[in-house]
Amino acid sequence: MVQKAKILLVDDRPENLLALEAILSALDQTLVRASSGEEALKALLTDDFAVILLDVQMPGMDGFETAAHIKRRERTRDIPIIFLTAINHGPHHTFRGYAAGAVDYISKPFDPWVLRAKVSVFVELYMKNVQLREQAALLRLQLENGQGPENTKETAAGVLAELSARLAAVEEQAEALSKQLGDHADAGAVATAAHLERKLSGLRRALDALEPGSEGQPASVPTQQ
Repeated sequence: MVQKAKILLVDDRPENLLALEAILSALDQTLVRASSGEEALKALLTDDFAVILLDVQMPGMDGFETAAHIKRRERTRDIPIIFLTAINHGPHHTFRGYAAGAVDYISKPFDPWVLRAKVSVFVELYMKNVQLREQAALLRLQLENGQGPENTKETAAGVLAELSARLAAVEEQAEALSKQLGDHADAGAVATAAHLERKLSGLRRALDALEPGSEGQPASVPTQQ
């Protein structure tokens, strides 16, 4: 059974959380609610999330402050954050969102399809990253157990071929979404595309590091963070 990704929804208004759940339910992932910045940070202490949808205007700790805490933690600094706001204060306000570490900044009311499409790419990216770590750990274990050279070689080749195919599929999906979002020509689309490119490049480098070395044996498997 494939494990579902977790998506953190942060908003102080229950009706907004219900709306987000209705939009994202089609993705068939685990949706986790948080009604405040403090509650979101608590959830992030124990669970791993593929993406965070974070309301800007909240009493107490607002979205900007919450994002700053998230980005300061080593465990959570790389989780994509999509800011949601009902108030448009102009370019300076939007820039503050990106400066806080958001990959996108969406004003309400937003297009449900666009939001779902953006979230789905981050979920897919997260799942591929998890698969890569699991396969790398499996290969490392096989090497440590001292399997025969031919068996290890064949196993590594099969794993690498499967990983490469999976990553290529994600790259195609990300490229397609990037083209769709490019039609909007807004700062959010540019930031999202840049983030995806960085993440995919990192995964591709990790995969390349698993290629067999010059002696015909698999290279050492890098530890995933």
